[in-house]
Amino acid sequence: MKPLEQLVRPNIWSLAPYSSARDEYSGKEAHVFLDANENPYNSPYNRYPDPLQRELKAMLSKVKGVPAENIFLGNGSDEAIDLPYRIFCEPGRDNVVSIAPTYGMYQVCADINNIECRQVLLDDNFQLHADQLLAACDSHTKIIWLCSPNNPTGNSLDRDELLKVIEDFEGIVIVDEAYIDFAQQLSLRQELPTHPNLIILQTMSKAWGSAAIRLGMAFASVDIINIYNKVKYPYNVNQLTQQQAIEMLRDPFEVDKWVKMLLLERSRLMAAFELLPVCLQVFKTDANFFLARMTDAPAIYNYLVDRGIIVRNRSHIQLCNNCLRITIGTRSENNELLAALRLL
Repeated sequence: MKPLEQLVRPNIWSLAPYSSARDEYSGKEAHVFLDANENPYNSPYNRYPDPLQRELKAMLSKVKGVPAENIFLGNGSDEAIDLPYRIFCEPGRDNVVSIAPTYGMYQVCADINNIECRQVLLDDNFQLHADQLLAACDSHTKIIWLCSPNNPTGNSLDRDELLKVIEDFEGIVIVDEAYIDFAQQLSLRQELPTHPNLIILQTMSKAWGSAAIRLGMAFASVDIINIYNKVKYPYNVNQLTQQQAIEMLRDPFEVDKWVKMLLLERSRLMAAFELLPVCLQVFKTDANFFLARMTDAPAIYNYLVDRGIIVRNRSHIQLCNNCLRITIGTRSENNELLAALRLL
């Protein structure tokens, strides 16, 4: 890895972050707040939230096995995806490399920030080859984006190839593990101490059933987390989100039950799909969804929409011709989907 100072944009490295009222008395006890121009009425919603989400990070640290100082929390994973462009990439000059097909926000954020995004196609088994990915890099490549389990394909990327990319690339490698709770492969969180160029993204939206609260996580070295915190908006995670996340973390075993039920339903639904005349292939998955190649995906998608059943048509994505992406729902929702498809 290059020295972090060489990877971070010079203006960001020297940036003096905004100092919020809640930061300046850190470490002291207080009960009268006359510093932030807040309305003294309508407690507790009148007060700004903790800008560094300390209580929430302390609870996450126990669940994830990562020190609190190695955790960044954002407004969904989208914030944790956008910030690295603003931290590391000089607009109009630097570039990033990603696999394809993969989650579309890496490309969208690159376009918003005027950064070239070079895509390297996965093989026919939706697997990456580290040498191909590294060959697409040059001296202006600051970030490599990897998603495992990958979206929309659902499969975990080969761990040895992932580690080769992390170890051989001199810039930042970001591994998006939004669906890791559904996978047999272990998270790469334990690799953080030995790989200072690694950033891991996770979320409360999938296994934790909390997409509405918009809470994303980045795990990285203390130095990288400090830069994230320097660039983020002061109160990027609102109080309602923090409170709901804390409530969820009080009972992680409930989430374990949900995951087990979804995995059972995933196996049942995939087996049923393989018997459908309109389904040509069901791809292996480690996520709470699977990809299925259909006889006519656009027509089947429209047929389902007319019946109030929404799946995702991924036919326009590379390597996903005639594919639908099916999220695992409740048993009754899955049965309704199967009943509709059996009429075709």
